[in-house]
Amino acid sequence: MAFDGITTACLVRELSDVLTGGGINRVVQNEKDELLLTIKNRRETYRLLLSAKAQLPLVYLTAQNRQAPLAAPNFCMLLRKHLQGGQITAVTQPSLERVIVMSVLHRDELGDLCEKRLVIELMGKYSNIILTDDKDTILDAIKRIPSSVSSVREVLPGRPWFIPDKDQKKNPLTETAGGFSETLHASLANVSSAILKGYTGISPLMAEDLCARANVDPRIPASELEGAGLAALTDAFLAMTKAVREGAFSPVIAYEGDVPCEYACLPILGFSGKKLRPFGSVSELLESFYGEKEAATRIKQKSADLRRTTATALERTSKKLLLQEKQYADTKKRDKYRLYGELLLTYGYEAAPGAKELTVTNYYDGTELTIPLDAQLTAAENSKKYFDRYGKLKRTAEALEKQLEESRSDRDQLASCLAAIDMAETEADLVDIRRELEEYGFVRRQTQKKGKVREAKSKPLVYLSSDGFRMYVGRNNYQNDEVSFKIGASGDWWFHAKNAPGSHVIVKTGGQELPDRAFEEAASLAAYYSSQRSAPKVEIDYTKRSNLRKTNGGKPGFVIYHTNYSLMATPDIRSLRRLEE
Repeated sequence: MAFDGITTACLVRELSDVLTGGGINRVVQNEKDELLLTIKNRRETYRLLLSAKAQLPLVYLTAQNRQAPLAAPNFCMLLRKHLQGGQITAVTQPSLERVIVMSVLHRDELGDLCEKRLVIELMGKYSNIILTDDKDTILDAIKRIPSSVSSVREVLPGRPWFIPDKDQKKNPLTETAGGFSETLHASLANVSSAILKGYTGISPLMAEDLCARANVDPRIPASELEGAGLAALTDAFLAMTKAVREGAFSPVIAYEGDVPCEYACLPILGFSGKKLRPFGSVSELLESFYGEKEAATRIKQKSADLRRTTATALERTSKKLLLQEKQYADTKKRDKYRLYGELLLTYGYEAAPGAKELTVTNYYDGTELTIPLDAQLTAAENSKKYFDRYGKLKRTAEALEKQLEESRSDRDQLASCLAAIDMAETEADLVDIRRELEEYGFVRRQTQKKGKVREAKSKPLVYLSSDGFRMYVGRNNYQNDEVSFKIGASGDWWFHAKNAPGSHVIVKTGGQELPDRAFEEAASLAAYYSSQRSAPKVEIDYTKRSNLRKTNGGKPGFVIYHTNYSLMATPDIRSLRRLEE
C-alpha cells in the first residue's frame, strides 16, 4: 500500500500525542536524504526517522540509532542552528495531504522566541524535507529544486513554500454528501478513479475498499452512478472521513502466508481471509513493514558498484584462467618432444641425409614410432631441436602451474566476495568486503572523504539452536576467519557448504555432545548463508574445529581439512532464533 494521506493522518496523530511539548535534543543527517531527530518529552526519549528517499519516503518513531557523520552536511548544520534545543509546539497535516508540518519554537541569536517549521513531504520521487520560517518562507531543503527542474514550484532559500495543486483535488475531511455526488457526476472516469482524482490522500486500496463496502462496481462510469449505489458509496465515504477525523485508527499488516503484502490504518474488507497482525502504533507498523525493505534497498544501492566491480573482476579472472588452462594443456606434449630427442640420439645414425621422418623402436614400450624430421638438419640437430622444444614447454608449464594456482585462488576469493555482497545486511559488512578487495588489489583503494560516516565494526551473526547451543555465522571472509579461528575452539564443530562460496558456521559445544538436531540446524545455516541458498538441498561438509588448517600466506576465509563428514541440508532457518550481540 502507498504511504497515503490516511496513513499520514494516523502518523500525525501519534506524533502529536507523544512529541508535542518535547525538546529536540539532537539532529543527525546520516544519509543525503535522511534525518534522525532525538526528542525528549515527559522523561522519555524518542527517535524520529525522516526519509525523503524517492524510492521509499518514510516517517516513523524508531528505537534504532544512526551513526553521525564526522562532518555534518550543511542542511543538518542549519537544522541544528534553528531546531536543536527548540520545543515542538504542534505536529499537523494540511488537508489530507501526504505532508507533515512540525512547528518548533526556539530562541534566536538575540534570545527572542521565534517559530520555525519542518515540512516533510512524502510524495514519491517528489519527496522532500524543507525548513521554513513562520511565514512559510523556505530557509533551505534537503533537496533543492530549481526552476530548471520543476516549473511548478521552486524549492530554494527565500522562495515561498506551498503545496502544488495542479489537479485541484478536494479535501475529503471537509466534504459533504452533496459535494461528493457532484464530484463523481462531474468526472469522466470510472468510480474508483473518480475518487482518486477528486480527493487528496486516498490510495487505490482505499478507493477500491469504499466501492466494496457500497457493493458498487469500481469500473462503471462515475457519472452513471445513481440511487442506492450512490447513497451507499456516499455513506461509506463519509464514514471513512469521520473515522480519520476522530482518529479511529486500527493499524494492521496483512500477510499472504508469512510474507507481508499490505497494510492499512483503517479496516479493509479486502483483508478478509488474510492473516492480520495488529499494531499499537503506526510507527511500529511502518518500521516492521518497511524496515527490512528499506534496509535491503539501501544496502542494494550501496553495494551496486561493489557488486559490479567484483563481478567484472571475477569474469576477467575466469577468462584468464581458461586461457591459462588451455596453454597448460598444450604443454603436455613436451614429453613427446623429449622422447623424440632421446630416440634420435640413439637411432639417429639410421636416418638418411635429407630424410623427412625416421621410424624407430620405442625402447620404453617396444612399439614402432615415426619421428618427423627437418630435412635440412642432421639427426643430432633434429634431436637438439626437440630437446629445446621440451625445455621451453617445461619452463612454460612450471610458470603456468604457479599462475594457475594464483588465478584459481583469485577466482575463488572473488566468488566468495560476490556471495558475501549478496549476504551483506549492513554497511559495515560492505566495508569489510571492500577492504579485502582493496587489500588484494581487485579494486582501487578509496581515499577517506571528509564527512564520511564512522565505520562500525562488522560482527558475525549469532543464532541459538533449539537445544540452546550458540551458532556463529561469518558473512564475509574476515568474519569467517574470526568465526573459525578466534571464536571456535578445538572441540567445537565447523560447517560449510561443499565446493561453494559461503559462510563458516561454528557451533559452540561447551564440551557437550551435540544432538542430531543441532547438527541439522547448523547445516541449514551453512546452506542458507551460501551461494546455494536457492537450491532445495545443499551438501554440507562438517568437521571438528581442530581439523581446520590455514596455509602459509593463505587468504582470509580459506581453510583446508582432510577429515570431515557430509550431510544434505535444507536452506531453511525460519525456526532458528537470531540473537543480537
